[in-house]
Amino acid sequence: MAEFPGKVNTETSSPSQTAVRGFSVRLISLDLIFIRTVPAILMITEIALGLLVWALIASTQYFRVPGFGWVMFVSVFLWILTILVFFIYFLRVNSKLVSVPWTIVLLAFNITAAVLYITAFLTTSASITPYFIAGTLNFNNLAAAAFFACLVMIAYCASSFLSFMAWRREGGGATAQAAGTVPA
Repeated sequence: MAEFPGKVNTETSSPSQTAVRGFSVRLISLDLIFIRTVPAILMITEIALGLLVWALIASTQYFRVPGFGWVMFVSVFLWILTILVFFIYFLRVNSKLVSVPWTIVLLAFNITAAVLYITAFLTTSASITPYFIAGTLNFNNLAAAAFFACLVMIAYCASSFLSFMAWRREGGGATAQAAGTVPA
């Protein structure tokens, strides 16, 4: 008869943080809580409305007015970059690349996107001229694109504000204050 061991291991384990936050595979882990945050909701909004902007402009004869080429570039370029940034945070790539200052990167991205969308909104609004007859497909699509560009611009401005607040929370302003460049 086999002997019963003298010591019995009675260790228990608790669910890991990964099980609470989302699904994890060795290289990829999904942050399901991130989707419920305000920055993620703003990114999803920017992606959806940015898609509307470039799709509406692409469905017109935008090549007749040079300004719409700029708007197409801004909207498609930022749409792709926003999708990339969203998946970097959703797949937690930012936690694996700790040497990158993600708060500053996101702040710079959002401010740049907001400024570019301000120019895109103004270009779209100013380029709708009497050449486009009110009520025609081109006019309606371009007017809608201008409206959605304004909404995307507001979303990027809100993301910029939240990124700035996150940067300040992490002590981003403390280094400038210690150097004496920011008044206390």
